[in-house]
Amino acid sequence: MGSSTFETASLTRLHWLGIVLAIITGAVHLYFGVLALNTMQGVSFVLAGIAFFVAVFLFLLDFRRRLLYLVGIPFTGIQVVLYFVLNWPDVLNPGGIGDKVVQVTLIAVLVVLYRRES
Repeated sequence: MGSSTFETASLTRLHWLGIVLAIITGAVHLYFGVLALNTMQGVSFVLAGIAFFVAVFLFLLDFRRRLLYLVGIPFTGIQVVLYFVLNWPDVLNPGGIGDKVVQVTLIAVLVVLYRRES
């Protein structure tokens, strides 16, 4: 477990890619969540967005990275599935599909990082 300072010396390009992807999807969720803050879906988007940023913060503190990978995979995967379930058949909007591409890529990065660091 890390200290109260960021530990970035050991991070590879793949780690940084995961960080960027988590920040992108976190920002997308915050944006769409704030637009619909008066709904339960909006609130859930804001909470999901905050969760991505908290995960990045914990990751940079070197806080149980393998656990973050393991939690991040289903957390992100559920969002991908729910997007299609809740929006079917109107799923082809650029913001939603773009975010799902980011999220599926993030899941792949998390799987690779978990396997490498196990």
